[in-house]
This record gives sequence, C-alpha cells and structure tokens, in this order.
Amino acid sequence: MKILVTGFDPFGGEKINPAIEAVKRLPDMINGAEVIKLEVPTIFGKSAAVVKDAILKEKPDFVLNVGQAGGRRMVTPERVAINFQGGQTPDNSGQAPQEGPIQVDGPAAYFTQLPIKEEVAVIRKAGLPAQISNTAGTYVCNQLFYQVQYLREHDFPQLKAGFIHIPYLPEQVVNKNAPSMSLADIVKALTAAIGAIVSE
Repeated sequence: MKILVTGFDPFGGEKINPAIEAVKRLPDMINGAEVIKLEVPTIFGKSAAVVKDAILKEKPDFVLNVGQAGGRRMVTPERVAINFQGGQTPDNSGQAPQEGPIQVDGPAAYFTQLPIKEEVAVIRKAGLPAQISNTAGTYVCNQLFYQVQYLREHDFPQLKAGFIHIPYLPEQVVNKNAPSMSLADIVKALTAAIGAIVSE
C-alpha cells in the first residue's frame, strides 16, 4: 500500500512553508503503508500536473495534499473542494488567479474520500488540536484539492484523496499576531492522520 503526501513550497514572501517541511520529516512507513513524499509548486495548474505525474509513476492508493493555512490554530482536515479559484495574492509564477471555475465541465464541489472524522480523533488523541474544516479557500490549496478529485473521477477511480491544512510555524509569526504550531507537533499530527487514512 502507498500514500502520496504532498507539501507546497514557500509562497507569499515567506522563506519557509510548514507543509513541505513537515512532509519531508514524515516516516517512510506508517502502519504498513509506504509514504511517498513530494514537493509541489505553489502555482495554479502546475501543482496538479506535478501530482498527476507522481500518481502515474507511483500508483498510490491514497493522495494527501498538505497546505499552510496561516491564522488557523488547529490541524484541519478538509471536507470539500469547490470548483472556484480567486484571490489577490499572486502564486509563485507571479500571476494572480483568474477568478472563475477550475474545471468548466466539473461539478460544483467534490467531497474527500478520506476518513476526516477519524483523522481528527487520532490527532486529538495524540494531544494536538484538530477539527474538520468545510472550506479550503479559493487559492492554490483548494485548486489542487479540486484538481486531484477531478483526476480521480476521470482517470484514477480507485484512488482516495484529500487535503489537510496546518498552522504557521513559530518562526513565521515573530512579527505577526497569529497562532502557530511547532514543526514536531505538525509532523506528529500528520503521522497520526496518515495512520488513520491507511488503516481504513
């Protein structure tokens, strides 16, 4: 069994992104499942192409995308991806998204196939704050979440996929009034969540 876990590179002027930093530090095996780690660019469209190539190469049973949600206090497994992109912040190509649908022939939304209630339960059991989120935003995180679901529907029906948002790291909030979580705790939370995913 394999799970492909992705993390975004730094964006928005940040020098670090807790998503890829945590993903790089995950164990290589969790509950008998091989963990394939992948850095993805914070670029609309390109991130999904990188993930598709990895799915074709690795043939994982699960895909878990991880992204930073600055301002959140908890680790938040996402319930739903919406068919909409927008926002004012340019991605790492320097382009702001063109507001509108991600896929013109796609449904309004996709629900994750991952056991988000169990993910929250095991993260809390590990002593860390977690709750289900019902909005992945409209930036690259939601777009990648939606695009992987679209790929699943059209090309990889056996795949189960989802998304988890994580807080800032402490070093990112030295000059911000925002909550944070240590890298060790984020890795611990993701490890617990992946354990729940691959044990389904």
